[in-house]
Formats: sequence, C-alpha cells, structure tokens
Amino acid sequence: MASTHRAPIEEHPDLMDLRARHDRAAATPRAQMVEALALLTGLYLAASPWIVGFNGFTTLAVTNLIAGIAYMLLLGGLGNSYERTHSMAWAAAAIGIWTCVAPWVVAGDVAHTRSITSNLITGVIATLLALAAASAARDNATDRNGAGTRRSVPSTH
Repeated sequence: MASTHRAPIEEHPDLMDLRARHDRAAATPRAQMVEALALLTGLYLAASPWIVGFNGFTTLAVTNLIAGIAYMLLLGGLGNSYERTHSMAWAAAAIGIWTCVAPWVVAGDVAHTRSITSNLITGVIATLLALAAASAARDNATDRNGAGTRRSVPSTH
C-alpha cells in the first residue's frame, strides 16, 4: 500500500498567508492604539471603585473589578491573537454595555453620582474601543477576500 506524505496543516500556504496578514494587521498603529487604550480602560475599570471612591459599595466594586480584568484579558492580547479579535471584541463590547448599566442592575444601594458617572464614561469608552477592534478585524477579513470587496456566492438561478 502506497502512502502519501502530507505536510502538517501549520505549513499550509493559505494558513501561513493568513497568519502573516494577521501579524501585519496587529502591527498597525491603529491596532496598537486600540490595544493600549483597551488595557488602560480595563485597568481603570478594575480600579475605579478605589480611584473614584465608591469602594464601600461592595457589589459594584467587585463587579467593576471582575469586568475590568475580563476586559483587559479580552482586548489586551490583540497583538498575540489578532485572528480571534472579532469574537473577543464583541464580548468586550458586551462588557462595556454591562459597565454602563451595572450601577442600576447590581444588588444594593450603589447608584450614586460618582459611581454612575464613572461607569457610564468608562462603559462608553470600553464599548467604542471594542467596536473599533471588531471593525479592524472585519476590515482585515474583507481585505483577505480581495481589494476590499467581499466574495459573492454564485446564484443558483
């Protein structure tokens, strides 16, 4: 029985080209700026109860700490895993929206001016950064299909 030698999938030319494109996209100034601002936003969100002074509200403080760490983990590694940015960016956008509504949703008397203002501003910034990351991932996927146009599916008519 004759056997054929197949190269590992990691050496497939299309996969290697895809990885090279992701590396180039992650090296753009826009991607680096979004990643840096996302890290700062997540860090601020995690530390905001102690920075702004609503750390006495334990439910919102813990919520912000967890959401900030999760946000940093999702968008902080754009350069390392740019090919998965699209799905991670949508999850980060959900965290940004959650941050906006958290002062009214979490249990306890946490809705005070400082916490509301901090969460609204941080949530809006987090959501916008996540949408920018999703847009960059979409633009990169569109470019892969050829000069900014999407592949069309042939009609069956």
